[in-house]
Amino acid sequence: SLTYSLFLQRFAFSRPVILGGITDNSAFRALCTREKLLAAFGPFPVRLSTANTYSYRKVDVPFQEYVEHLLKPQDPARLGSDTLYFFGDNNFTEWGPLFQHYVPPPFRIPGTSPAYSFGIAGSGSGVPFHWHGPGFSEVIFGRKRWFLYPPDQTPHFHPNETTLAWLQHTYPTLPPAQRPLECTLRPGEVLYFPDRWWHATLNLDTSVFISTFLG
Repeated sequence: SLTYSLFLQRFAFSRPVILGGITDNSAFRALCTREKLLAAFGPFPVRLSTANTYSYRKVDVPFQEYVEHLLKPQDPARLGSDTLYFFGDNNFTEWGPLFQHYVPPPFRIPGTSPAYSFGIAGSGSGVPFHWHGPGFSEVIFGRKRWFLYPPDQTPHFHPNETTLAWLQHTYPTLPPAQRPLECTLRPGEVLYFPDRWWHATLNLDTSVFISTFLG
């Protein structure tokens, strides 16, 4: 029931919000099963990024190799610089036809244009705290836990620590006033995050997700 004018007034520039039932991506979801994605994109390369903050190493592997050998639960002892993550670097020559079936959230920020980032990751994986421009993130399969801080509240984290390690070691020591906003997204739910909000993610299951960045 949220209107575009209310979205601009209450959330677009000030605070995150979870949106449900604003689009129907059942057709896109049907194309994102393991079997369908492997059949369509198995031999094509995907670019993986390390799951650390500020500096990223990139590795290209065939999509099938990523799914069959690298898509596994996060090792809590593994550093972010040694954890490869498929999210964001999509080759639109090959993946473009898939994205044509995605229905993005209907709201926009004036003066911006949307760009998609598609990802698949194992349970316990995620990206540590970072910030960028505003955007939406939708879960297609699985569940994704989010931790968010406003721009004026820099979180305490090590840039080479995974979100899972941060959750195990740092999160329990935070006093209530220093804890982040948090939520868990389920399939069909969309999180909007405003410009420059710090955020980290943790995939609770093997997850498929897509973000719409407003740049």
